[in-house]
Amino acid sequence: MTLHYDDKGKFFTDYISKDAVQTVIQTSTNRIRGNMYVRAGERVSDYLNKSADFLPITDAEIYDLNGNRLYRAPFLAVNMNLVVWVMPQEKVNDDYTPDDESDVKAP
Repeated sequence: MTLHYDDKGKFFTDYISKDAVQTVIQTSTNRIRGNMYVRAGERVSDYLNKSADFLPITDAEIYDLNGNRLYRAPFLAVNMNLVVWVMPQEKVNDDYTPDDESDVKAP
């Protein structure tokens, strides 16, 4: 890794710090769980708004619409044109039913 300083003392490196965020990605035919990487302090939405054509995912698990696991892979590139939604795993409530409004907050 190289380290460069400018005239004001600010340093630059070849390395960009990123945080792993466990995510759930929905396509029209599958649900994908895995890690996506965002710059330190950045939100998933910030990353998606400037993302390229493919979303790199590590430790990927691909499920059908009935929840049956179809595949596992150490790396998966998801075509952004096929993505319906992306959610951080921490926001997922697998026990939610449409009649359950206990966690819905009024505007």
